[in-house]
Amino acid sequence: MIAIGSDHGGYDLKMKIIAHLQERGLEVKDFGCYDKSSCDYPDFGQAAARAVADGSCEKGIVVCTTGIGISIAANKVKGIRCALCTNSYLAKMTRLHNDANMLALGEGNTGVNLAVEIVDTFLDTPFSGEEKHARRIRKLEMAAEETSKD
Repeated sequence: MIAIGSDHGGYDLKMKIIAHLQERGLEVKDFGCYDKSSCDYPDFGQAAARAVADGSCEKGIVVCTTGIGISIAANKVKGIRCALCTNSYLAKMTRLHNDANMLALGEGNTGVNLAVEIVDTFLDTPFSGEEKHARRIRKLEMAAEETSKD
């Protein structure tokens, strides 16, 4: 299952991504927002991130106007590696090297066709499993644990 969330600035793109994911036969859990009324991106980005972190969703996609704020919000959840991607190459590399479990997109800077291409690349690219990348991810996780103790 794919967790998805957006604020009002990412609502239209989120809805198009949901339709695309459903066309692919994927289950989607929408964590909001549910219309274009002004709202706060941390509420929806973190809700989707918690579902990925606790394992109830395999991966997550979050959308706001730029993708910046909602990616920061998602990355505040322990266990999340959310990458803001503006092209398919970045989506491929963040999966191969960072084993990112969430993707952030910006509706204001990413058209629908490109967004769908990025989403497909993100979902279809496995983690490389190379030791150097696994080691780096472990270091990120250890740093997050140390920071949470302070």
